[in-house]
Amino acid sequence: MKKFLFLFITVACVTAVNAQDSTITTTSTKKKKDWSKVSLGNRANDHFMIQLGYNSWSQMPDSINTRGIPRSLNIYFMFDFPFKSDPRFSIGIGAGFGTDNIYFKNTDIDITGRLNSNKLTFRNVADTNHFKKYKLATTYLEAPVELRFALNPENTNRSWKFALGGKIGTLMSASTKGKTLQNRNGNTINAFTQKEKAKRFFDGTRLSVTGRISYGVFGIYGAYQVNSFIKDGMGPDVRPFQVGISISGL
Repeated sequence: MKKFLFLFITVACVTAVNAQDSTITTTSTKKKKDWSKVSLGNRANDHFMIQLGYNSWSQMPDSINTRGIPRSLNIYFMFDFPFKSDPRFSIGIGAGFGTDNIYFKNTDIDITGRLNSNKLTFRNVADTNHFKKYKLATTYLEAPVELRFALNPENTNRSWKFALGGKIGTLMSASTKGKTLQNRNGNTINAFTQKEKAKRFFDGTRLSVTGRISYGVFGIYGAYQVNSFIKDGMGPDVRPFQVGISISGL
């Protein structure tokens, strides 16, 4: 996954450089633009950002059985600070929250430590009673920071935009949810829902690197958590990552 993220960032940088070179080439016969005199009064500054992505874990052991489409939803409010010397560049700083949901098959996650208080276990329960639907959900309060580049800083709603950065988050909640208890043969025992909440096994801080490519309000993004999701020595060293679509404007 680190190779994928490096490739994502490299493509973003190369695309930005090529796009800038193309702009310079097509305007080479014209007078060089004085970016310090550009009016930014009517431009959108990407103050509000929504990201909907595919969420998974790198370095996940084969013994962990996932299913379905894991999903992430991030919502941020951002402040944008253009460079006075060149407003194509800016710094974006904000705050918001991110939620991740990963779905499992025939699995019981001992999130409360009822069976093992020293380690987070992912128990295969295919041969005994288990839930038909089962997921692990986490919610973080996050603060993203981005270095942004817009080809047309005066009208970013009609411009290619690129951003590289990172975010720091603090874990607000972690829970599991199981629906419809079944026996080993897949027959329903009880159509109830079980919820368990505990943060004891998870690292309370999330550090991620991020990247975005957009045209106008729509784009794609990627994020990779560089620190451990589960506390050291308390479970597998998995690293969450996200790839998805972003909507930004205002």
